[in-house]
Amino acid sequence: MTRVRMDLFASLDGYTPDPADATPDDPMGPDWGRLTAAYVGTRTFRAKIFGDTTGAGTTGVDDRYAAAFFDGIGAEIMGAGMFGLHSFPDDPHWKGWWGERPPFGTPVYVLTHSAPRPSIEMDGGTTFHFRDASPEEVLAEATEAAGGLDVRIGGGYRTAKVFLRAGLVDDLHLMVAPIFLGRGHRLFDDLAGFDADYTVTSEVAESGELHITLTR
Repeated sequence: MTRVRMDLFASLDGYTPDPADATPDDPMGPDWGRLTAAYVGTRTFRAKIFGDTTGAGTTGVDDRYAAAFFDGIGAEIMGAGMFGLHSFPDDPHWKGWWGERPPFGTPVYVLTHSAPRPSIEMDGGTTFHFRDASPEEVLAEATEAAGGLDVRIGGGYRTAKVFLRAGLVDDLHLMVAPIFLGRGHRLFDDLAGFDADYTVTSEVAESGELHITLTR
């Protein structure tokens, strides 16, 4: 049975970086590196994203969650900002930040209110589809495309909040880095009581990263 999954990063003071701080050379903003350091340093991430075949990278709790991130996903949904449409609004040939072989390997549905774009088929099984539709409509299409596997809701911040507010997420994995950002977007300020419908567990990794899992 398909489940809707989401993985989010936050700081100890509850912030995620503001995409307004992003630049073409730093697409996730200046705080993203600090926030995701433990995850990016895992053996799994290095292998899946960077193609590192040396076995370098950390193992342990962080790596176990990194491996779970990639397991069993049949389709992805992301916002226009995560794809890069806000940074390159007038470039009809823009194909995202990930090069010719994105790490998804599935259909990816990009939510956008801009002019419709044709789908983009990439190497490695990723095809980007652009949709101006409600979260429920896009999720229904992604669920069908997933073929019984799970659907992952990617970033950015606004897309995540839309799906959380709508109660569409079955499994939320929150990675809390042991840092204070003091700026950005606070993820849960208007989601009081969100956890009431979930079973909540937590685990601290060797890096100090706190992994909080909410399962419905």
